[in-house]
Amino acid sequence: MHFDWDAFWGLLWYSLVIFAFIAYLIIMFNIIVDLFWRDHKTSGWLKAVWVIFLVVFPYLTAFVYLITRGRGMALRAQRAASEAQLETEKYIRTAAGRSPAQEIADAKELLDAGTISQDEFNSLKAKALS
Repeated sequence: MHFDWDAFWGLLWYSLVIFAFIAYLIIMFNIIVDLFWRDHKTSGWLKAVWVIFLVVFPYLTAFVYLITRGRGMALRAQRAASEAQLETEKYIRTAAGRSPAQEIADAKELLDAGTISQDEFNSLKAKALS
């Protein structure tokens, strides 16, 4: 049985080229997101220049961008992640509603004030505990 080394090296080269292309697409996507959604201080003209260079000289421009603006890019991504986490926590708090203990305490205040009857209080208490 004969092993075809040319096919093996061709497959290896093809795999490396595909890996480099996918890595470049991920980096380019991150650069474009950073430019247009996170960086509000850079002018539109400068953003257009970055995009033109990303198309004309893709790898070189990506490396230059990451070297010159990488720290700011990381800080903006961190800030965006923190803001997203705060928004998520805020949404969860509003969606979750109040705790059963808070519902019962509010119903007890209404009962003590004479606004609701004992039967209504018991009904609200059972509903809060269910």
